[in-house]
Amino acid sequence: MLRKQSTQKDFFDSYVYERLLPKEHILLDIRQNLDFSFIDEEVKSFYSDDTRGRPPFAAEVIFKMLFLEFFYSLSDYEVVEQVRTNILFRHFVGLGISDDTPDDTTLVKFRTRLGEAGFKRLFDRIVKQAKQKGLIKGGLKILDATHIHADAALQGTVNFLRQARKVIVRKISKSQPQEAAILKEKYVFEDKLFTPPTNEQIKEELACSRKFINEVKDTFNPDTEELLALLETAVNQQEKKADNPGHSQPEEIISFTDTDARFGCKSEKKRFVGYKAHISLDEESSIVTSVRTIGGNRNEGAHQEVQKILEEDKLKDITHQAVCADSLYDSYENRAQIHKKEMRAFIPSRTKAGKIKRHIDNFIYDREKDTIICPEGYSPISKTKQEQGSLYIFSTRQCRNCSNMHNCPTPNGDRIRVFVSNDYRLKLIDNIPAKLDAFIKRKGIERKFGEVKKWHGLARARYRQRWRVAIQSFMTFSVVNIKRIIALLSSSPAYALCKAGFG
Repeated sequence: MLRKQSTQKDFFDSYVYERLLPKEHILLDIRQNLDFSFIDEEVKSFYSDDTRGRPPFAAEVIFKMLFLEFFYSLSDYEVVEQVRTNILFRHFVGLGISDDTPDDTTLVKFRTRLGEAGFKRLFDRIVKQAKQKGLIKGGLKILDATHIHADAALQGTVNFLRQARKVIVRKISKSQPQEAAILKEKYVFEDKLFTPPTNEQIKEELACSRKFINEVKDTFNPDTEELLALLETAVNQQEKKADNPGHSQPEEIISFTDTDARFGCKSEKKRFVGYKAHISLDEESSIVTSVRTIGGNRNEGAHQEVQKILEEDKLKDITHQAVCADSLYDSYENRAQIHKKEMRAFIPSRTKAGKIKRHIDNFIYDREKDTIICPEGYSPISKTKQEQGSLYIFSTRQCRNCSNMHNCPTPNGDRIRVFVSNDYRLKLIDNIPAKLDAFIKRKGIERKFGEVKKWHGLARARYRQRWRVAIQSFMTFSVVNIKRIIALLSSSPAYALCKAGFG
C-alpha cells in the first residue's frame, strides 16, 4: 500500500520551520511554485493495494529526496544524513521534525520498483507542468546527445573472461556451494594480467571458458542462465574477433559488471565505453522535453532514433516550427520525417558540398510548383523527373545580363542543366534566413550538457545496466528542468508581485 503525504503539520513543526528556515532559497521557491502531488498518482500502479503490513513512506517524500540527491550530487547515504540533520532539506521533502526518515535502502527499493518506465512518467509530468505554465514556446527544437561513461573498468580479453567465470561461480555458490567449490578450483584464477595478452593466452582463455560453459550447463542452475548466455555470447564474439582482427562488432560485450555498456565515439580519435543521453530541447525556454538513454554504440542521428524522440514530444503534445541538429543527423529520411510533421529541418550537410552543389546553394525551391528558382528569379524551361531526384533545364538566354553567372553551374551549349536530388531538394526548402540563426542557437544545447555533467554528475554513470542509467538521466534532466522552470517564473512580473506580497 502507498502512503500519502500528510499536509498537516503540528504547532511545533510550524514554530521551528518559521524561525530556522532561510528567507530566500531555491528549494523554497520550488516547493512553493511546483505541484508534486502528481507523484502519488503516477506511482500508484507500481504498488500493491494490500493494506496489510507497515506502509512505505509517501512517494513524494522519496522522490524529493532523490531530487536533492541529484541536485547536489550526493549519494543515497549522504542525502539521508542531510535530511536527518538539515532543517531546509527536511522541510523541502515534507517531513515533520519528529517524523522517521527513509533510509538509503528505501531509496534503492523505490528506484527498483518504479524502474525506467516509472521515472519517465515523473519526468513527463514535470515537462507537462512547464507546458501548462506557458514556458515551452514551440519555436525551435534542438536534438543532440551526450556521452555517459559507464561505471565499469575496461579490461582486456583475458581478465574479462576470468571475471565472468568468477561472477558466475559466485552466483552458483549461493545455492550449490559444493558444485561451486569444484568449479572455482578448476576455472577461477584470481591473478590478473597487466600486460597485453598474447594470441596463445587468448586462445587458452577462450577454450577454458568454452569448457566452463559446457560444464555449468550440466549443473543446471536457473539463476545463472542469463549470465551464462552472456558469457557464451562474449566467447563467440572474441572467437570471431580472433579469426577476423578487422571485423567490426558494434554489439560487443565490454564488461561483465555492466553488460549493457558499449564502445562509442566522441570523435574519430576519441572513444569511450558507456551510454548516450539523447535529448530534445526547447531552445527558447532551455527546457528538455524528451530524454532517451541509448548504448554508446548507437547513432543518435539514425532515422529510427530521431523518429522515436520526435514521437516522444508528439505524445506530450509538444510541437515546434523547426528542428535543428548537427551534421550527424544529415539524411533524407530525417528531413522527410521532420517535414512530414510540418517542421523545418535545419541540419548542415555531413560532407562538404561539391562544386555544383555549392553553385545551387542559393537557389530557392518553390514547393507549390515543384520547381527551383535561381538567385536572379528565373525559373527553368523544363523539368525531368528521375529516380533519385529531378533534372531542371535553364536557358542561357535568361542569363545574358546576369552578373552572378560565374557562380552558377557551367552551361552546356545554350542550356544549363541542374540536377537536384530528393535530399537536396529538402535542403533547399529549408534554405531561409532563419536557418543561420538556428545554427547559432543550436550551441545552447552544449551549455545544457555542461550543466548536467559539471554540477549534477551525468559525466559518469552512477549505476550499472542501461535501465538504471536511464533513471539517472531522467532524474538529472528533471532537476535541471525544475531549476529552469523556477528561473523563468522568477523573471516574470507576476512572480515578482507575488513575492512582494501583492498577489
